[in-house]
Amino acid sequence: MQQDYPYALIQFYVTGPYDCSYLPDQRARSQVATPNHIIDTPVYSELVRNGFRRSGVFTYRPYCDHCRACVPVRIPVDRFTPNRAQRRAMRRHADLTVAELPLAFHDDHYALYQRYQVARHAGGGMDQDSREQYGHFLLQSHVDTRLIEFRENGILRMVCIIDWLTDGLSSVYTFFDPDLPHASYGTWGILWQIEACRQLKLPYLYLGYWIRDSRKMTYKAGFRPLEGRIAGQWRTLTDADLD
Repeated sequence: MQQDYPYALIQFYVTGPYDCSYLPDQRARSQVATPNHIIDTPVYSELVRNGFRRSGVFTYRPYCDHCRACVPVRIPVDRFTPNRAQRRAMRRHADLTVAELPLAFHDDHYALYQRYQVARHAGGGMDQDSREQYGHFLLQSHVDTRLIEFRENGILRMVCIIDWLTDGLSSVYTFFDPDLPHASYGTWGILWQIEACRQLKLPYLYLGYWIRDSRKMTYKAGFRPLEGRIAGQWRTLTDADLD
C-alpha cells in the first residue's frame, strides 16, 4: 500500500493538438503525468507499464483524438533469440569497450549527438539542439538513469541513455557514429541492452513506441518476439501485426 501512495497522487492532463512527428499530415495530442518531482523509479515503472514514456522530466503517452498508431512495445528478454543479421552485428562489435559514466554533460557526447542528428534527422528540429536543449532532453531525470558509452580503439562510437525500472530497462535514446551507415550500431546497442536485462534478471526491455507506417520505427519490428500494449493489455505481436 505504501508503494501505491505516490502513484495515487499523480494527476493527468491532455495537451492541445500539435503536428505529429512521425506521420505526415497528422495532428497529435499527449496525456502528461504530473507533478514531475514525485515520479520516481517505482512510480515511473508503473507508468511505463501503462504505456507512458519520458523526455527529460516530461512523462507522457500518446492521446490522439482519432489515431491509435503508436503502440508501446517491449522485448521479453528470456524469449528473444537474435536473427542472422543481429548475430552478425554482435560479432562485428564484440570488441567495443563499454563504460558507464555519470549522467552529466560530456563534450564528445554532444558533438556525436550533433553529427547524428544532422545525418539522420535533418530538418526535424533536434539537429539544431543547443547544449541546454540536449541537457534537458537526455541529462535531466528523476528516475534511475544510466549513461553508457561505447568506444572502438578509444574512438566514441555510440551513447545509450537507459532507465532502470522495477521490471526491466527502458531504452530512452541512442545515438551513434553516422559516418559508418552499415555498421549496425543501433542494432548492437539494443542487443547489448537485452543482455544487460538478462544479467540483471529483469524480464523486459522497453523500446518506447512503434508505429507500423513510420520508417523511423521499422527497426523495432526486427526484434521478435515483441510485445505491444493494445487496448490496455500487453500481448505478443504477430507477424501479421509487424510485417
